[in-house]
Amino acid sequence: MYSSSNHSNGYHPHHQHEDNRFGQTHSHSKDRVRRYTRGGATSTNGRSRDSHGHAGPTSASALRVSDQQQKPATDFDMAYFFFFFFCDRVRTETYRMAIMQHQSAIAGKVVVDVGCGTGILSIFCAQAGAKRVYAVDASEIALQANEVVKANNLSDTVIVLHGRVEDVEIDEEVDVIISEWMGYMLLYESMLGSVITARDRWLKPGGLILPSNATLYMAPVTHSDRYGESIDFWRNVYGIDMSAMLPLAKQCAFEEPCVETITVSAMLPLAKQCAFEEPCVETITGENVLTWPHVVKHVDCYTITIHELESVTTRYKFKSMMRAPLHGFAFWFDVEFSGPAVSPSNNHTLSLLVDNNPIDGSQRKKRANPNEALVLSTAPEDPPTHWQQTMIYFYDPIEVEQDQLIEGSVTLSQSKENARFMNIHLEYASGGRAFVKESVMR
Repeated sequence: MYSSSNHSNGYHPHHQHEDNRFGQTHSHSKDRVRRYTRGGATSTNGRSRDSHGHAGPTSASALRVSDQQQKPATDFDMAYFFFFFFCDRVRTETYRMAIMQHQSAIAGKVVVDVGCGTGILSIFCAQAGAKRVYAVDASEIALQANEVVKANNLSDTVIVLHGRVEDVEIDEEVDVIISEWMGYMLLYESMLGSVITARDRWLKPGGLILPSNATLYMAPVTHSDRYGESIDFWRNVYGIDMSAMLPLAKQCAFEEPCVETITVSAMLPLAKQCAFEEPCVETITGENVLTWPHVVKHVDCYTITIHELESVTTRYKFKSMMRAPLHGFAFWFDVEFSGPAVSPSNNHTLSLLVDNNPIDGSQRKKRANPNEALVLSTAPEDPPTHWQQTMIYFYDPIEVEQDQLIEGSVTLSQSKENARFMNIHLEYASGGRAFVKESVMR
């Protein structure tokens, strides 16, 4: 689910650009790339010159934001700040704690912040004692990031580079890669592809990646209130029976992607009219979840390849814990901030993270030693984040009894229609009935 090197890593709120791709986002800065060096000005032949005019080695190839003019903030910029800082303390606080927890691996070391956005993670690393931080971003937010760095008197430590990870040339290996790369449903429009590129290009053997691994989960859910708001409303409209509208209501109500609980007007283009045909991004609670979750995909950031993410398939089997209408499936993820020695190196070590019940196939999340790894979770029972949960709703609910089996498979793959879209092929069966639902996350 990742694109070619013609696309970049810029840190954006998800759905920012129509030409976004899985794992990477398009950059228009490639034609403006020039060489930047720590030593001083850049000569026409790409070699830097120090204060005495001597040529020196090139540190990085990119357009440093100090060479660009500041642009006025747009409505989208304002929404960016509101949405990602005021609405998501959980994310920022967890990253800050992870950096402090790994301060011994960061102090005196070289760090790359992939998709630095406003530069807050780069500044956290500088405050933890990093020798040098390359803050890389392909979007225009890098201009503001540079101002933030200067305002905090960290320009000698944090080098903000406006360019793509694929284009930036850093002439030294790095000790640490940090990135807030996760997208909705973990993989949709994520920057994991750029993290993989940075890892393969610059990370020293034994280096640190934060976060170190991630796990995508799914579980069947019941959500009668949500279904009723969209569908049952038509059974009685001011005392009028409009049930004849139900087939059309289901088609329209389930037609477009849903991003709920966003009230900032500038974010409205990102959240199309809420519906169920395509996945909805919204907040549910643990009370909506019918079973223990199933692991869809475990991502080890130290070993994962882009090829592995082009298509992800898993088979599942759940046993409902209660009698309730089954309205669909929820997806969420965890990420852990641990070193390479603690991070699982393959799926065989996943037994440390889940209980596998051979009777019903359910998987219960657990951690052998929670003190070893800091966890950022987007699970329904945890504090809400801007990722919320991703929901795939059915047109019609299925009534399930306690202990009734729910089984099938799900495949996540890059769309051939448009590389930024994610196709979701969901097969599910319960109570002797089988169904197939095709969705596209746009």
